Amino acid sequence: MSTKIKFQLSFMMFLEFFIWGGWFVTLGTFLGNNLNATGSEMAQAFSTQSWGAIIAPFIIGLIADRYFNAERILGILHIIGALLMYQMYQTTDFALFYPYVLGYMILYMPTLALVNSISFNQMKDPAKEFSPIRVFGTIGWIVAGLVISYVFLWDSPEGIQSGMLKNTFLMVALASAVLGLFSFTLPKTPPRVDKNEKVSISEVLGLEALQLLKDRNFLIFFISSVLICIPLAFYYQNANPFLSEIGMGNPTGKMTIGQASEVLFMLLLPYFFTKFGFKKTIMAGMLAWTIRYLLFAYGDAGEMAFMLLIGIALHGICYDFFFVSGQIYTDTKAGPKYKSAAQGLITLATYGVGMLIGFWVAGQITDTNIISENQHNWMNIWRFPAFFALGVAILFMIFFKNENVSYKQ
Repeated sequence: MSTKIKFQLSFMMFLEFFIWGGWFVTLGTFLGNNLNATGSEMAQAFSTQSWGAIIAPFIIGLIADRYFNAERILGILHIIGALLMYQMYQTTDFALFYPYVLGYMILYMPTLALVNSISFNQMKDPAKEFSPIRVFGTIGWIVAGLVISYVFLWDSPEGIQSGMLKNTFLMVALASAVLGLFSFTLPKTPPRVDKNEKVSISEVLGLEALQLLKDRNFLIFFISSVLICIPLAFYYQNANPFLSEIGMGNPTGKMTIGQASEVLFMLLLPYFFTKFGFKKTIMAGMLAWTIRYLLFAYGDAGEMAFMLLIGIALHGICYDFFFVSGQIYTDTKAGPKYKSAAQGLITLATYGVGMLIGFWVAGQITDTNIISENQHNWMNIWRFPAFFALGVAILFMIFFKNENVSYKQ
């Protein structure tokens, strides 16, 4: 791969995740303060990610893989996305905001697969070449949070009070327009499937892999994956509003500690996987959710601020040890025949169904713990996902029989 192509792919990844991190992290805080949204309305807004994840396979499987070059579709989706982001920037009412964010996420979620497809198409050895490219996506997410907190101060108490968080949508609209135009300069990635070849809905959604659920261990893992997304949704939906409400300075910038942790534990995952095996590794990920939320429940922005920072830093264990380990386990169980279908099924079950349920539950729990306007009983809110994650871990420990799973780098 030439230096030029490496730069193109790295810049593409940087912008792709700069865009996502540039508005999604602060969305809850924006909705509560700028649009006076309830917990249930926040859940609706965050659930657009799940609807996007459910619809994305149709866009990729029925359109992108069959008729058009991936880089062109990426460009078109991001240019339209930029227009929708600009509309979100101008909106002052949730009823008007929701259709825009729904439309945006239906367009954005397929781009996550497209950037991977464009990258893999240029690589001779993806196992070695992909990680150095993909890490720029994490850097992009981190930079977005640091810019919001430390450059523009949009998430400062004064910034939130004056409604400055709406500027995140303008920033992302500009970045999306840049990526949209830049996409047309990317290496050509032609359709992978003959447009005359018949494709079924079950293939698009990975439903062929449902037969893997006959394996008891995989069934327990599958159910656990859906259930653990309920605590995960609490983090995405409530973490930034929580930190902002209790007075934590530069909350969005501090939340980037979680992305730095994700990079670190991704590097450490092969060691833990080899040393302790799949079952212990994935259980560590589930228990980390419990510890994180208990730290959130009993920490504060004063003397106990270190508890909140540790909770944020646990993101690497929470995410990598469960979800990345799960992808490896799924890959091993599926075998060559159902590999793609199985990964598609797990993605649909977690980011689609699991997160959809999770955001709804998080909205209901948040609404039942309102003390006064923009004030919540956060201890009660965080204890729910903490004990829920503990329950999932216990069920997994009891019913999942240990088995050897090899880690292939």
